[in-house]
Amino acid sequence: MFVQFQIPERVLHPYPIVMVHGGGGQGLDFLGTPDGRPGWATYFLRQGYAVYVVDRPGHGRSPLHPEALGPMTPPLAYEPAMTLFTAPGKQPNAWPNAQKHTQWPGTGVIGDLTLDQFIAGQGPFLVFLAQTQQLMQNAGAELLDRIGPAILLTHSMGGPFGWLVADVRPKLVKGIVAVEPLGPPFAQLPMGLGDLSYGLTTIPMTFSPPVKSPTELGRETRKPSKIGLADCFVQTEPARQLPNLSSIPVAVVTSEASAWSMQDHGTVDFLVQAGVQAAHLRLEDHGLRGNGHLMMQERNSDEIAAFLERWISEHVVEEQA
Repeated sequence: MFVQFQIPERVLHPYPIVMVHGGGGQGLDFLGTPDGRPGWATYFLRQGYAVYVVDRPGHGRSPLHPEALGPMTPPLAYEPAMTLFTAPGKQPNAWPNAQKHTQWPGTGVIGDLTLDQFIAGQGPFLVFLAQTQQLMQNAGAELLDRIGPAILLTHSMGGPFGWLVADVRPKLVKGIVAVEPLGPPFAQLPMGLGDLSYGLTTIPMTFSPPVKSPTELGRETRKPSKIGLADCFVQTEPARQLPNLSSIPVAVVTSEASAWSMQDHGTVDFLVQAGVQAAHLRLEDHGLRGNGHLMMQERNSDEIAAFLERWISEHVVEEQA
């Protein structure tokens, strides 16, 4: 796994930030925005954090050969990019909050140069999600073994990186900021990728009491606390716990206009039920309006980064690393 790192001349915080991209993206998602501004990596570097930007196995500068690891999906096409990410409010039959999307730095439709820039950074990903997650867990654990304790900042399909690495290296993960992570719990994913059979992940995690098979994780539907949100699964009670995540502060970050705004509460409910210190940070509740799933590439990306940095500074205890 390729990891780009920058360390400021004056390090002000003992724990670096490890940034993990989603879907068919790559570490470039955090290095700059489609309209040419510095990305979150630069923002956190300027705040005195060492920053490690990951290209997950099979993405970007971590090349994958199909003969070695198997088939890949096609890269992201323009139509689904517009529908899901850059112009959801302009699409028919969009989710209700899509109309609130205002922060993409362009029109977000075909002919928009910022859309072209975004698409240029997208690639394929492994067809089998279980394989993807095992590679992420192995590489992430090796990374922390090398660099020491760190804060994990994950996005979308990179979300399981946080849960899985914390599960095998709990003492080395000092906090997790999960930006609209893969979900909701127990979801069946499109394109034949697989399902989140262990709730948050496709591959096993450490539960207490232990489970030998995902079928041992009972599930039931929980109605949301607000009208308009999706019903999501949680465990049946008494819920098994995630002991290796129980002492790690976790923030699940959700934008106002993304499709994830309808479902991220389910991920938070699952985490809290399993004994995890998880907070749900809805950006609109903190004056950050109009964002979509690609918040780190949108007009107010620095304001969001500042908000996340404040949460980290308030919740991650900076003991001597």
